[in-house]
Amino acid sequence: MQTFRDDFAGAALDTEVWVPHYLPAWSSRADSAAKFELGEDGLRLFVPPGMGRWCAATHDGALRVSGIQSGNRSGPVGSNDGQQRFRDDLVVSEAQPTKRGWLPSTGRVEITCSMTLSSRSMAAMWLSGFEERAEDGGELCVVEIFGRGVEGRSAAVGVGVKALYDPRLTDDFVDPRLPIDITDLHTYAVEWGEGASSFFVDDEIVHRSPQSPAYPMQVMVAVFDFPDWSSGGDDRLVPELVVRSIAGATDTGSSISAR
Repeated sequence: MQTFRDDFAGAALDTEVWVPHYLPAWSSRADSAAKFELGEDGLRLFVPPGMGRWCAATHDGALRVSGIQSGNRSGPVGSNDGQQRFRDDLVVSEAQPTKRGWLPSTGRVEITCSMTLSSRSMAAMWLSGFEERAEDGGELCVVEIFGRGVEGRSAAVGVGVKALYDPRLTDDFVDPRLPIDITDLHTYAVEWGEGASSFFVDDEIVHRSPQSPAYPMQVMVAVFDFPDWSSGGDDRLVPELVVRSIAGATDTGSSISAR
C-alpha cells in the first residue's frame, strides 16, 4: 500500500498529480479549464456567472463545470477512444497526452470538503477507470450531492457503483438522506478490493456493494451547474466545492510515489 495526501496548501495546484480540466478530449483543454482558487481552506472549485457551457454541441442539456482529475488520456482526433463517454457516438475533439497522476487500483480514498449548492447545481467526487481498455470504465461514486436534494441540515448523498462501459459490473447506486449540513466539512470515503466496495460518510458506513472494479482508477472532483434547471433570477448564484484534503492508502498503477 502507498499513502497519498493533498491538503492543497501550496501556492499552486500540484500538476504532477492533477489535471485542471474536465474530460478535455471531448471538447478542448481551453474549453474545459477549471475555475479554482487555493487558499487557507484548501481548493475552491466554482462555477462563476457567465462561464461557458461544456461540450455545448454534444451534451444533452446545458452544463457548466469546474473540475480536476488525477489522470488523462485519449486516442487520436476522430476516434471514440476517450474517458467517460456520455454518448456512444462521441469522437475525440482534441487528442490528450497520457497523464498518470494518482491512479489507485484498490484500497481507500477519501475527500474532506464542504459545498454551497442551489437547486440547479451538484458537486461530486468519483473514481473512474483510466480506460486504457474500453471495458475498464466503471465508477465508484464517493459522493454525489444535488442541491435540489438538500433540505435544511439534511441531504440525499449519492454513493455506489456505476457500471457504465464495464460489462462485469452492475449499477448499485443509492442516495440515502443523511442528517448533515453540506456547508460544513464532512469526510466521504470508499474502500474497495477483493470483490467488494464500502462507502462511508464521516467514518459511518452508508452502503456496501458486493463488487468492485479491478483496474487503475482516476480521481475526479467537480462542481456542476445546470442552467436548464433555472427557476429564474438565479444566474448570479455561484456553486462551489471547497476541498480541505484528498487522501488515500492504496495500491496504485500511478507513476506518483507515496506522498
